[in-house]
Amino acid sequence: MNFAEFAASRKSVRGFTNQPVSKSTVEAIIDAAKWAPSSYNTQTWKIHVVTGDVLDKIREGNTENTLAGKPHKRDFPYKEDYQGIHRQRQIDVAVQLFDVMGITREDKEKRMEWMMRGFRQFDAPVSLVLTYDKELEPAGITQFGLGSLAYGIVLAAWDLGLGCVINGQGIMQSDVVHKHANIPDDEAIMICIALGYPDPDFPANAVRSTRADNKDFVTYHGFE
Repeated sequence: MNFAEFAASRKSVRGFTNQPVSKSTVEAIIDAAKWAPSSYNTQTWKIHVVTGDVLDKIREGNTENTLAGKPHKRDFPYKEDYQGIHRQRQIDVAVQLFDVMGITREDKEKRMEWMMRGFRQFDAPVSLVLTYDKELEPAGITQFGLGSLAYGIVLAAWDLGLGCVINGQGIMQSDVVHKHANIPDDEAIMICIALGYPDPDFPANAVRSTRADNKDFVTYHGFE
């Protein structure tokens, strides 16, 4: 398929098999993704790849802190509450996911379990934690570069038959991730990416989010 078809075929994967992901496979994904655009070729990104006991400890810490009501903590300012059309799109995909998972509005137990899957990094066998040096703050351009890298990672993984979901919940207890992944305090955690082989029997993996028509967000200037 051509690139447009390939890019459109990718979707977020939220359920994974137990098949391990080899270090060489992760290395191949990163080798492809690192050619993402980088401002002035500065390549101001770092990746911490975690699996096994380290990832299990992060899951446990995230779960314990969240259930104990510990406030979320990120390493940079972040707008949690979307409004207007952005909020509506967030709701729309949640409705899709809850529908295929059989989670009703009234089922608080299932809704909580779904939320906790995010804090467990969707039980994926591997998590890639993307960071940058805090000395680069204010870090708008640096964060833009990490976004480019993240897109490269999910496309490279998809090309090799693996799935990803870019996961904000997994690093909302950033102290936990810093501790267990040995991420230095002078690095800011940007995001994590859950990675693994898609489980074909997991209902949410059938969900494909929609995209707005170009006319809704593109303005052309100077064209005939």
